[in-house]
Amino acid sequence: MDSPEVAHQIRVAAGYGVFSVSESNVPIVTEYIANQEMHHRKRSFQEELVAFLKKNNVPYDERYIWN
Repeated sequence: MDSPEVAHQIRVAAGYGVFSVSESNVPIVTEYIANQEMHHRKRSFQEELVAFLKKNNVPYDERYIWN
């Protein structure tokens, strides 16, 4: 992890998350994305991401998910 190549890749990837979606959920996710701005007036992206990670038992360290 100390190599310059790995450090560069990590910097490039900062601020992005990737999640897969089953084909059956594409319409729901598409609607969510279309209404995302309005949705985030009630709940910030940060609050939503942490809730999603907790709900799905995904381990995380806040030091690495926020810039």
